[in-house]
Amino acid sequence: MPDWLIPALITLLKAVLVALALLTAFAYMTLVERRLLARMQIRWGPNRVGPLGLLQPLADAIKSIFKEDLTVTLADKLVYTLAPIIAIGMALTAFGGIPAGPAGSLFGADPWVYNMDAGLLALLALTSMGVYGIFLGGWSSGSKYPMLGALRSSAQMISYELGMGLSVLGTLMLIGSTNFRVIVEWQALAGWNILFQVFAFALFLVSSFAEVNRTPFDLPEAEQEIVAGYLTEYTAIKWALFQMAEYVNMMTASALMATLFFGGYRGPIFLDRFIPGISGWPIIWLVVKIGFFLFLFIWVRATLPRLRYDQLMRFGWKLILPLALGNTMLVAFYLAFLRPSGLGLWFLGLLSLAALLGLFVMGDRVRSLWSAPAAPKVPAKATRPVGGD
Repeated sequence: MPDWLIPALITLLKAVLVALALLTAFAYMTLVERRLLARMQIRWGPNRVGPLGLLQPLADAIKSIFKEDLTVTLADKLVYTLAPIIAIGMALTAFGGIPAGPAGSLFGADPWVYNMDAGLLALLALTSMGVYGIFLGGWSSGSKYPMLGALRSSAQMISYELGMGLSVLGTLMLIGSTNFRVIVEWQALAGWNILFQVFAFALFLVSSFAEVNRTPFDLPEAEQEIVAGYLTEYTAIKWALFQMAEYVNMMTASALMATLFFGGYRGPIFLDRFIPGISGWPIIWLVVKIGFFLFLFIWVRATLPRLRYDQLMRFGWKLILPLALGNTMLVAFYLAFLRPSGLGLWFLGLLSLAALLGLFVMGDRVRSLWSAPAAPKVPAKATRPVGGD
């Protein structure tokens, strides 16, 4: 047997297990979200199919599979079918690069599908490919409403990808690596990155909501409207694939925030005093942190109203992007001038916290950047001179 075959089979097995885990999590996240939204809105939620409604995801899956799959006459059949496959494929592939534990901690195997030195860059590139699924889905539907929805969605996602990338640039400059394992182990020694980059985390969190099309940035689906954006002409399993991609992207964003700012698969070190080695247990800590952020996504959906499209775009270009660039410059200033003088990371953390608090204090003044469009200046009408011409 060739030497490369066994590692290849192990990697393939891990990829299949990760895909199955994500799809199962997607199914039951729909149930969890509906139950949590019902509790927050003082209603029951799904409770009829199975005990406590636990079989509701299975019923939804059966309905999606056997529902009539309609195709618009003028649709480009090949691209129309490939678009949801591209969306879910990129979403599943992106998650495979996030480590869930130390090397060799999963029954002697590494708890990740692939490990790259440019891991963060690869993940951002893969998630960006999801834009193709959305745009091609709207373009190939052969209808003007999905096409307009796809253009709107693509513009939103591309705009907030810039702010998201710049918001993590300071973290990469601080750590000096784009490898996820190096990022996690650096935090195990120096402390969770949220202590030093809380301002960058706030910007990344907002960008993540827009990137995965969640409230208050859920204009790509606009599910409360009559026309549901690029999804208008999709039904049955193809529509379900787009929904899978959205939830998997939400899990990937949660795992990315946990890895970059909250220590990733490492738990709090002080717990080792009570149970030796508990902070390094694989998978458990990452799943707990992902669950926290998924709850945050649901909580925000139940709380905030949707932004108008013009507000959304101005918010990204006039606030998130400049602030992310400013955070990058702040970290660069610290690395170039303050750290050589002996100031520790705690000082950078104070600067980052001060920037976040300053943004909250100045909230009423900066709100005009996105909340109200600039009124056109109408020249005053010339008055007729007294006494005639």
